[in-house]
Amino acid sequence: MYLEIVSPEATLYAGEITAVSAPGLDGSFQVLSGHAPLVASLQAGILKIQGVSALIEAHAAKFSALEKGVYTLSVNSGTLEVKNNKIIVLAD
Repeated sequence: MYLEIVSPEATLYAGEITAVSAPGLDGSFQVLSGHAPLVASLQAGILKIQGVSALIEAHAAKFSALEKGVYTLSVNSGTLEVKNNKIIVLAD
């Protein structure tokens, strides 16, 4: 599935992944391939992205590597939308 993470300054990530975990207002949740359409508000916390092949070089310092292909990104708030195996995160 495809993930795009957009901040007010730039697109922080755009590419294929296998899973993303997010800090929703009602608790953390995970999105896998084939997930039903969803729009969720995010609270301050950590996005965990799995199956990453490469980061955008200019923004790689904003991510922390947990293991090969698994990265985290700290967010203050935002919105996550899932539709047709594409995830868009608008993050602060």
